[in-house]
Amino acid sequence: MASTVTRACLILALFLFISSMTCEAQLSSKFYDNTCPKALSTIRTATRTAVSRERRMAASLIRLHFHDCFVQGCDASILLDDTPSILGEKTAPNNAGSVRGYEVIDDIKSKVENVCPGVVSCADILAVVARDASVAVGGPSWTVKLGRRDSTTASLSLTDTNLPKFIDGLGRLTSLFREKGLSERDMVALSGSHTIGQARCVTFRGRIHNNASDIDAGFASTRKRKCSLAIGSDDEKIAPLDLVTPNSFDNNYFKNLIQKKGLLQSDQILFSGGSTDSIVTEYSKSPSTFKNDFAAAMVRMGNIEPITGSQGQIRKLCSVVN
Repeated sequence: MASTVTRACLILALFLFISSMTCEAQLSSKFYDNTCPKALSTIRTATRTAVSRERRMAASLIRLHFHDCFVQGCDASILLDDTPSILGEKTAPNNAGSVRGYEVIDDIKSKVENVCPGVVSCADILAVVARDASVAVGGPSWTVKLGRRDSTTASLSLTDTNLPKFIDGLGRLTSLFREKGLSERDMVALSGSHTIGQARCVTFRGRIHNNASDIDAGFASTRKRKCSLAIGSDDEKIAPLDLVTPNSFDNNYFKNLIQKKGLLQSDQILFSGGSTDSIVTEYSKSPSTFKNDFAAAMVRMGNIEPITGSQGQIRKLCSVVN
């Protein structure tokens, strides 16, 4: 009996110890203040350079962070190349040919490694770069919480079940975000990142050619010029998600939705007589409300299932496990 009690006490003590470690391993904005004080300035400078070189890259870098966090959490799993033992996420249908900016992250990681080798994770770099990319195109800033570590695995299969698709309806989109601890309002705010960036013809061909009532006829006609109905011919041609100000982070995306000028079906569904209409209307009238909500949602998104403490690793190269 005594041994049973002792064993139970040891298990309880171990549980409490692990719990305390977990609490101590929570993300903090000051995580690198002592171990790599130049990390944030190094990342910011490199991000600005990349965006000034190609304005579209800002959207791509924000999207890269989003696609990472929704699969296995914010752990830089999306950056891993395929190996005999890892079937990575880069080649998944939701990522291949559309997610980009890997070389920018590799370059930034190299610069950070020169400043403080083996300290800053690729997952944290993705989170900081997303914030700095937003600022570079006139978007909001926010305090990035740090301390994520990098995964040693990736999951191609989870990209299909966890990432939104351009043909998704409102119910599925809401469900996907809810499963990640994000509200409907977070979802609409984060979708507002489509105020910058571009989409491939293959993702909006069906919408502009189906003559539906939820798309402005003039807008559809304009888009048809560079995206024919013939599958394969114009698949990779791109068009701005926001026709009005495609390179500036503003609230025109929401104004476009009200005018039935959302490029993707998954965009227009946010203003289609459903529960998110009122949020779209609010953001279309108040750019400051949108930007504040976007920043808050990015902080929440960046906290999805991070690897912390002694789990995972700090990769030397973001594309391969150490």
